[in-house]
Amino acid sequence: MRLLLIFLFVSTISIAQQNKYRVSFENAIHHEAKINIEFPEITTDTFTVRMSRSSPGRYAIHEFAKNIYGFKATDSNGKKLKVTRTNPYSWAITGHDGTINIEYILFANRGDGTYSQVDPTHAHLNMPATFMFAEDLQDRPIAITYHTKAQPEWKVATQLKHMEGNTFTAPNLQYFMDSPTEISDFRMKSFEINGKNIRFVLHDPSKQELFDEYFENVKKIVAQERKVYGELPDFDYGEYTFIACYLPNVSGDGMEHRNSTILTDVETLANGGMKGNIGTVSHEFFHAWNVERIRPQSLEPFDFTEANMSGALWFAEGFTSYYTNLILCRAGIISEEEYINGLNGSFNYVWTSPALQYFNPVEMSYQAPFVDAATSLDPVNRENTFISYYSYGSVLGLALDLSLRDNDLSLDDFMKLVWKTYGKTEKPYKVEDLENLLKQYAGAAFGENFFNNYIYNSKMPDYEPLFAKMGVHISRKTNQAFLDISVEDSKKGLVMTNNPKIGTSAYKAGLDKGAYIISINDTPVKSVEEFDTITSALKPEEKISLKFSNYGEEKTAEVAVGKNPSYEIKIDPKAKKKALKNRENWLSGK
Repeated sequence: MRLLLIFLFVSTISIAQQNKYRVSFENAIHHEAKINIEFPEITTDTFTVRMSRSSPGRYAIHEFAKNIYGFKATDSNGKKLKVTRTNPYSWAITGHDGTINIEYILFANRGDGTYSQVDPTHAHLNMPATFMFAEDLQDRPIAITYHTKAQPEWKVATQLKHMEGNTFTAPNLQYFMDSPTEISDFRMKSFEINGKNIRFVLHDPSKQELFDEYFENVKKIVAQERKVYGELPDFDYGEYTFIACYLPNVSGDGMEHRNSTILTDVETLANGGMKGNIGTVSHEFFHAWNVERIRPQSLEPFDFTEANMSGALWFAEGFTSYYTNLILCRAGIISEEEYINGLNGSFNYVWTSPALQYFNPVEMSYQAPFVDAATSLDPVNRENTFISYYSYGSVLGLALDLSLRDNDLSLDDFMKLVWKTYGKTEKPYKVEDLENLLKQYAGAAFGENFFNNYIYNSKMPDYEPLFAKMGVHISRKTNQAFLDISVEDSKKGLVMTNNPKIGTSAYKAGLDKGAYIISINDTPVKSVEEFDTITSALKPEEKISLKFSNYGEEKTAEVAVGKNPSYEIKIDPKAKKKALKNRENWLSGK
């Protein structure tokens, strides 16, 4: 409480020192935005501005500075100031008179949850990818004005506080950077629930009736997710905004923010988006509780100058992923059978991965800076060393929910407890805090067992009896053959496209990504179709002769065909009444 009072006091006395941003889009046809920033009352001889290297909700490094050019710095009288580049991300300015005006051009042509896009259809702005800032002035309030004279039909959608016209404010840099903005000729629908206004901004050419139908599903999702936690968050300014760009020129993504979310996809509502995009709505709104307010201490405050690492992403992202489709089922957007069948993908991805031997869920979370939209030139061995914390956390959330329900408890009620303890109070948590809270909720033995075996270790829960009590059947596909060779046609022949997983037939035979498959049992294989025809007829444990070329050398290996390690999860048509009732309670949220 003492820290909060200090923060409020500092914010109050700094209002007169408001930093002012202006942005315009006269050259939108060539993806440029012109940005001006006024920094008043500067007291240091050398003043440094910089671009961010990370973005809220993303954990990897992103070099936003590469898209900046035409940089100028002047004082209050228009005098040009000396600028020194101390590193690729910063501009050091000297010789000012207490006021520094910055001007630069941004090239922006990727519309997603991290980058910005400016073109004749819209200005889609993620703040870290767009605006410079001064590290020493992070507590100052910010005002931003969007100049759209060149695009008179454009409107502004953002979680920032509206002042007048196209001017908005943020109390500090953290809030400003967390406030993506869509400027376009969008449509908007809204509804009120528990005194909170929920807005859905849609930039999509589809007909209004499709938007109306989609919006009804959004309302159902909001209602079901509120039911999990028992209440909506106390949104700043009493409002939450979905910002959706479903256009052919954007990139598919979803990104959570404190009082809004960005939703992008190439599928419009009329072109597959009605079904294809609604899952992202479910996932991102759940983050309004889990990660935005139920906040890992490791992400607080967010550092815009480097990668942000957290060991809690299996919970923050993974448990959110567990609820994504569960909420769609509870809302009646997908059927029970669609939900159960949909479990197979993540379940098999996680529990057939060799990566389990290397990292537990906490350590998988630490990998985020290397995988969360990160890029690298050198090849990696992710097939054998990494499991997405989204998927890993999702199947562990499933296991925890079913285990709790086996004890007349539920993950819903545990999430309510987490919300009341760490979310509503906005007290950042550590992983051990979640463990202690689970012990409090379900008992010391239950909590210790779950965390020691499945969070601090990589053991697999015993799903079979848990599923059985829900009228769901799980089995292995060991009667099917499995080589672990993926191929595609190329000018030089049939090339292997995957790193084989440890222990599979391909791995034991010495095959590697980039190998050319020549023949199987002396039968030439020249196309993907021929490969699929031959391998589909193989039997587990059958011995085959596989001829391939790698590193310019032809080899022949005797290969023992493996067994398919995958699981199959499906509804049990013979489930008893008690199991049916359990499943109804689980999938309806009763």
